[in-house]
Amino acid sequence: MTELVRALLEQLKNKSYRKERSSDPDAKAVIYPVDCFGFNLGIDFSPKSADGNLAPDYERLLAMGMDKLRDEISLSRSKASEPERIAFADDMLAALDKALCEADAHRDLAEKKNNKRLFEALGTVPRRSPESFYQALVFIKFIIYTLRRGGVMHLGLGRFDQYMLPYWQMDLDRGVSEDRLFEELEAFFVSINYDSDIYAGVQQGDNGQSLVLGGFGPDGSYLFNSLSRRIMEASLELELIDPKINLRVGKNTPDEIFLLGTRLTKKGLGFPQYCNDDVVIPGLMKLGYDREDAYNYGVAACWEFIIPGIGADIPNVDTMNFPLVTGEALRCSLEECGDFESLMNKAELAIRAECDRLVAKRFKPSNNRNVLLSIFMRGPSKSLASIYQSAKYKNFGCHGAGIANAADALAAVKKCVYEDKTVTKKELLSALEADFEGFDQVRSRLKACPKMGNNDPYVDSVAYRLMDCFSDSLNNRPNGRGGIWRAGTGSAMEYILSAQRTPATADGRRAKDAFSSSFSPSLDVKTDGILSVIQSFTNYDMERIINGGPLTLEIHDTVLKNEMGIEKTARLVKLFVELGGHQLQLNSINRERLLDAQRHPENYPGLIVRVWGWSGYFNELDLPYQNHVIRRAHYSV
Repeated sequence: MTELVRALLEQLKNKSYRKERSSDPDAKAVIYPVDCFGFNLGIDFSPKSADGNLAPDYERLLAMGMDKLRDEISLSRSKASEPERIAFADDMLAALDKALCEADAHRDLAEKKNNKRLFEALGTVPRRSPESFYQALVFIKFIIYTLRRGGVMHLGLGRFDQYMLPYWQMDLDRGVSEDRLFEELEAFFVSINYDSDIYAGVQQGDNGQSLVLGGFGPDGSYLFNSLSRRIMEASLELELIDPKINLRVGKNTPDEIFLLGTRLTKKGLGFPQYCNDDVVIPGLMKLGYDREDAYNYGVAACWEFIIPGIGADIPNVDTMNFPLVTGEALRCSLEECGDFESLMNKAELAIRAECDRLVAKRFKPSNNRNVLLSIFMRGPSKSLASIYQSAKYKNFGCHGAGIANAADALAAVKKCVYEDKTVTKKELLSALEADFEGFDQVRSRLKACPKMGNNDPYVDSVAYRLMDCFSDSLNNRPNGRGGIWRAGTGSAMEYILSAQRTPATADGRRAKDAFSSSFSPSLDVKTDGILSVIQSFTNYDMERIINGGPLTLEIHDTVLKNEMGIEKTARLVKLFVELGGHQLQLNSINRERLLDAQRHPENYPGLIVRVWGWSGYFNELDLPYQNHVIRRAHYSV
């Protein structure tokens, strides 16, 4: 690690930049003494919209430069006749000019603070295409800065290793040392972490600064390159929460990539998150994505699949609360259902009705203009319409929270009420109404029933039926905005928030108790081990429910203490891919350390955990999220 990067890290960890922000009268234009990139958000930042979960068209913007983009908008305006398009063009030009004026102001400030390199870079970018890797990084930081200043949240970096490789190689070809380029890469990664503490998310760290590495091309080639490797090595060395790394893999991915990913997991950062091209790409094509676009997929802030530059999908527009919907069906229909099949039919009917309700609630045209965001996406500069009107893809994604809890509950009813008859219908309904107070024996019997995560068809088949019903009822339905709906297995923060609105369920879960995170076993469930969990959560055809939502597994950190453990974990990840899993994220965890961090947070300032689709500092999480990570099952390999 170079002195420059070490100084940046020290400043970041000490949070000294916060004092400078609060004392500098021009905080919105602060350039920190050791910041190579200059653009950092100031204290005046306040989100004005909930836009985000998109990846700007970085590749095209870098290739064009903002002057040519401005010329393109002006040319389109000269050809337009509709007043609304002319007005939108004028708004785009005004917003772009304002952003460029701010870039010029930063250039003046760089000169004033004797930041010669940044001063020279801003003489080229963002107006023109970058002439070096460093200039390309400055350009990217300008885009991030401008959009965040405009209130755009959850702003991803897209397929960073693909669009930045030409600039990396350009410098190598002209004789710039790889060590110098690596320093610039690390400095850039440190710089984007400055923004995490002021992001207006559910929790600190939930800021969407994710990037995607690797992936397969249409010709079958694996696109993991020299820059991809250096990005992972930078993350290994820096040990920061940003950028969150998503690694596209498949059954033909070289074993060494899985090993490299596992070494990163060992650091306890909660990433990389693995995305299986063998499942994701066909799944996206079934939802109407063109083949070339499906092969170019990235991820949104957490795990939802998006197409960088051309997609304006809203991949987390709503949530299917499986335990609540199926639980209400049980309460209303149990007494009249003579057998379990009748009850399952009622549960499926409730899921279909909930899908109808979600679609009807959201079925209306979008009036979102977001001029600033539209500037940085492909299409609006020619169509002169908002990205939300002109994008190639305008789909909605729906999370699926608590799938395992709902399946566990219905399977418990099947066994206890209909088969073993150890619990009567009246007893069960009374126990649920009382939140199990005074019904300890009923609760114990329900909790002892088969649970998802043991590769047991008795309960897994229930989960698969619920997922079939969800996907069949939602996928490809029009959303009223020129797109369609996509069903998924993610929960995001709903494993806490939706759970707090859900009464007791028949798996023995008490009211308000948390669900499992995304597509994972219920909390406190005993399983036969990590292999049985993987089998339970890969037997389903995941192409049918491809909005995203990973199997999340916590591995005890002792597993990764030696090379044998690393190799075994890497093989396990590859097995997950070969079995047809679509997404996987691993947390290297030590429960005792987490408990001690709750008691003595001052001793663990850099402790990082995977929260849902992102990683954050453990001490900055609210208590329910800390406790959830602690409660999750910790596996050996």
